[in-house]
Amino acid sequence: LHRLLTTAALGEETLASASSSSDSDTDANGLQSNAGSASGASGTGSGSLKKKKRLSQAEEDVIRLIGQHLNGLGLNQTVDLLMQESGCRLEHPSATKFRNHVMEGEWDKAENDLNELKALMHSPNAIVVRAPDSLLVLKASSGTSVVVIFLRMKFLLLQQKYLEYLEDGKVLEALQVLRGELTPLKYNTDRIHVLSGYLMCSHPEDLKAKAEWEGKGAGSRCRLLDKLQTYLPPSVMLPPRRLQTLLRQAVEMQRDRCLYHNTKLDSSLDSVSLLLDHVCSRDFTCIICTCVCRKQFPCYTQQILTEHCNEVWFCKFSNDGTKLATGSKDTTVIIWQVEPDSHQLKLVRTLEGHAYGVSYLAWSPDDVYLIACGPDDCSELWLWNVQTGELRTKMSQSHEDSLTSVAWNPDGKRFVTGGQRGQFYQCDLEGNLLESWEGVRVQCLWCMSDGRTVLASDTHQRIRGYSFEDLTDRNIVQEDHPIMSFTVSKNGRLALLNVATQGVHLWDLQDRVLVRKYQGVTQGFYTIHSCFGGHNEDFIASGSEDHKVYIWHKRSELPIMELTGHTRTVNCVSWNPCIPSLMASASDDGTVRIWGPAPFLDAQELDGLNGTDMLSNHRTNRKCNNPKS
Repeated sequence: LHRLLTTAALGEETLASASSSSDSDTDANGLQSNAGSASGASGTGSGSLKKKKRLSQAEEDVIRLIGQHLNGLGLNQTVDLLMQESGCRLEHPSATKFRNHVMEGEWDKAENDLNELKALMHSPNAIVVRAPDSLLVLKASSGTSVVVIFLRMKFLLLQQKYLEYLEDGKVLEALQVLRGELTPLKYNTDRIHVLSGYLMCSHPEDLKAKAEWEGKGAGSRCRLLDKLQTYLPPSVMLPPRRLQTLLRQAVEMQRDRCLYHNTKLDSSLDSVSLLLDHVCSRDFTCIICTCVCRKQFPCYTQQILTEHCNEVWFCKFSNDGTKLATGSKDTTVIIWQVEPDSHQLKLVRTLEGHAYGVSYLAWSPDDVYLIACGPDDCSELWLWNVQTGELRTKMSQSHEDSLTSVAWNPDGKRFVTGGQRGQFYQCDLEGNLLESWEGVRVQCLWCMSDGRTVLASDTHQRIRGYSFEDLTDRNIVQEDHPIMSFTVSKNGRLALLNVATQGVHLWDLQDRVLVRKYQGVTQGFYTIHSCFGGHNEDFIASGSEDHKVYIWHKRSELPIMELTGHTRTVNCVSWNPCIPSLMASASDDGTVRIWGPAPFLDAQELDGLNGTDMLSNHRTNRKCNNPKS
């Protein structure tokens, strides 16, 4: 009984303390809780407010966020009731007046409101402010920074006033603002010079075009408020559309953590549901999106290309994603056209004449030309005009050369080539030798986007960077086993290596560190080519000696998909750079498989797919008159 009485007494003391706290002059936001401030949206109130429940800071923040969102929807009465019942305040009364006066174009009153807000910039809550159009990080706890913030806000306010006067044809009033109000600020004088030039605009449309300004009205004033709010502490005025920003960040984080997502989310949030967490399951049904992710993930064989008469050693989509080139041991190169709607591939032309099997292909940056390399005993390069099928160049420096790899310079006028017998050349489109590097036994090549650096993997289990301009080189990657092939991401930061007996390794070229080793793939001493792919190059795909295609998310070492269907080693995988849902794989079984989205089947049917079903209508065949062994 004593314990119960003691508890009751403590409860009464707590209630009294809460009541006293709610009647005090300062609320949990550190702002004055005077009458008439229940809702900053309307700026009106109905006497002193008492909280029925003592809310935590987090709870008050949530209520304010909801209130701001409802206010943006025009539900002002609902906001007033929410603020009254919760005892919270959406924003400071001075901020409310400031907002209303800016939206109404009452610039003198807005300037007075800004003077009132200046004192609130000293609030301890005003810690760091970063303006979207400013490179400075300003701290409102510093007196000097408060002055800078105030000047910036006043400048933006007067600039809008000046432009609106000009649009209304009030040139004298605009000139007075320029000379008597903007210039004395001694702030952003370069911009003032630009503003003075707008006095010469004879028509409002001319003014809007030169100033890149949409004109007087709610739109430009809303954008002005968005800028001004950035400089105020959130305890005074919330950042614009804060709830939408938080929701968007949450959705983006869930998407980024999803191992299967292969689509770009709409930043407006219209394409997602906020009622469930984002989940893309292994059958690629995305719960959060109104779309279905399997529409975008290449996990199903939608076409088998059987035009080659022997092992297919290489495949590569063009840079614009409209064509696919495949090279085979049968010495032919086939160009396929990607149908824009169905994403089915149609044979365009066969490039013949190469005396050796085609083990590597490289598209020029503009996709006009294609270079073909052969195996170790091939001393020639073949350069075709893909659009006409004409052989433009057949290059050979010596019959003793071995030219097994090639890479285009970004300018499209030069390329580098080399092989394991020590040849390393830079040539022009006519096959003329421009530069050479002696003694480099090249396994694979890549030209960086700077146009100067060439990456080359060699027989010393490393990748080095070479410059043909000053003949300098440096070590970038060092492995413990032979590097059979490598490719580089679009941004030039990451390199994907197929390492003998080790599998697929991801390296950071800038920091020169091994980032990740991917598991599952069977990699011996065959040359297998892997690739980056998918939306934002979030995925990695590789062939394997166990006849499978493996797909990983870039952040995960374990494969998220193992695609079956090939019956022999998969030599190369190419992900379409423009269509995230399209991928091709080339195999020693003589086929090229085109992987696309799975059809709409239930989970049981989808789990039973092995990459070979429902393909009778998607095969292309030709009779081989002279198949090579």
